[in-house]
Amino acid sequence: MRMFTKVLAFSGALLLLSGCQALSSTSFTRDLAYTDTGVHRPDEFPILHATGYAVISRQPGRTEAEREIMAMRASKVDAYRELTEQVNGLYLKATTTVSGNTAQARDSVRSEVEGYVHGARVIRQYPVGDTYATELELDTKIIYDLYDIRGAL
Repeated sequence: MRMFTKVLAFSGALLLLSGCQALSSTSFTRDLAYTDTGVHRPDEFPILHATGYAVISRQPGRTEAEREIMAMRASKVDAYRELTEQVNGLYLKATTTVSGNTAQARDSVRSEVEGYVHGARVIRQYPVGDTYATELELDTKIIYDLYDIRGAL
């Protein structure tokens, strides 16, 4: 039994080593170009824009002024969420229930966004009827410079 275990372990190690050798000789690694830091400085830095909205009358608050302040905050968070989608991407999960080879009316789509947004600035905040809007701008060069200063590039 011990001999069988040793032979099995040796065979597994040999298989792993030969698999690594095959992977290292593939050509896709030669097509990628890296700098010393692993990140290329882009030729252009786009400026991203996002607008967030919040309905004033739906906000919690005892007075109209309190509801408007809450809508200002909510619209700003909504704008940051939109910027985060642009910078970090959006995770989508969709499901469809199928029973008896036919699709049911139980489709669902869920989205999530998570990430950091550094260096964005508020361009404008203003009411539009019963809605409050916040416009943000993010110069991607600021993001690049912040990471460069931190030594993360």
